[in-house]
Amino acid sequence: MGKLLKNLSLRGDKVIWVIIFFLSMISLLVVYSSTGTLAYKVKGGNTSYFFIKQLILLGGCYMIMYVVHRIHFKVYSSSANLVLIVSIGLLILAKFVGTNLNDASRWITIPGIGFNFQPSELAKLALILHVSRTLSRFQSEDSCKKEAFLHIIIPVGIVCFLIFLDDFSTSVLLGGVCYLLMFIGRVAKKYLLGSVGVVLGLVIMLIVMAPLLPSIGRVQTVRSRIVNFFDKDETNVNNSQNYQVDQAKIAVASGGILGKGPGNSDQRNFLPHPYSDFIYAIILEELGWTGGFGILALYLFLIYRAGSIVRKCDRTFPAFLVIGLSLSIVAQALTNMAVSVNLIPVTGQPLPLVSMGGTSLIFTSAALGMILSVSRSVKEQEELKHAEN
Repeated sequence: MGKLLKNLSLRGDKVIWVIIFFLSMISLLVVYSSTGTLAYKVKGGNTSYFFIKQLILLGGCYMIMYVVHRIHFKVYSSSANLVLIVSIGLLILAKFVGTNLNDASRWITIPGIGFNFQPSELAKLALILHVSRTLSRFQSEDSCKKEAFLHIIIPVGIVCFLIFLDDFSTSVLLGGVCYLLMFIGRVAKKYLLGSVGVVLGLVIMLIVMAPLLPSIGRVQTVRSRIVNFFDKDETNVNNSQNYQVDQAKIAVASGGILGKGPGNSDQRNFLPHPYSDFIYAIILEELGWTGGFGILALYLFLIYRAGSIVRKCDRTFPAFLVIGLSLSIVAQALTNMAVSVNLIPVTGQPLPLVSMGGTSLIFTSAALGMILSVSRSVKEQEELKHAEN
């Protein structure tokens, strides 16, 4: 019985498990607080509905993390190319038969259950797996072989382009993480700088020419958000597009140092999507800057613990995988926070493990499970070495 319980116990970095627990508890608290208005609009005033839904979803996410962290990272390496091909196929499928939400066909509805699945979340995971595997395959004594660049940049270009058409911020964050991985993986700087220059040139050209290209994805929306962010002349600003930013500013400013207390937010009744894109603004209003900095510290500590796992890895693939996945999660979190305090234009990125949602939570849980899988393998190796000594 004792051996069975030991086999079923949580393995891997215990600190990361604690971080996950605290973030999920904060999620339940803030989702319950921020969905009151939504509950009255769509659920007849049943304010417990979204709390229970989030609780069940988080329970499922813990199961995903548990299962994924019990699988050896070698399985993820061997399946990387297959997952990448499937994700590209789903991204293309979403363009033709995807459900149109928020003026973007980037969702696939699963028949029978009506669950909306966002293929870009799977593509993020698949691309990081592929880049990590390719970098590990082409590592030499003092550098990364030049063949690695083409094996990486083509899939990165395809996936980021398909996502870019409907979700600019996700494509930028994913592309940035992949480039950081290539830099860490010692890909020649001339290739990195040259490709960055080409990509930046194309993106700037698309944004500048957006008024002439209204039918290409959400380029027009991206341009409008950037212009509104930098244009301080109120006569030129579209007030309807900046309404959510103004409401977020009020929430942040009214929270103060200690906040109004859990459940006492006023801006949840005015701020669009206070339970997802702007959930950090509600956190700052209810828990103050103290709570806001506490949550920031949890994400920063997550990447610190990921770094300690990487230092103990004796293989390149798991090291690159942990770096890529942890950077992806933390970069998304920092982006969500920066939008809420008006440091960058509105992006629509959820706060990992905190915002209400389905697809993002599921694949964030899978990514954390993979990080914990590597951590588990590292610990088992250490225990084996101690036993031999």
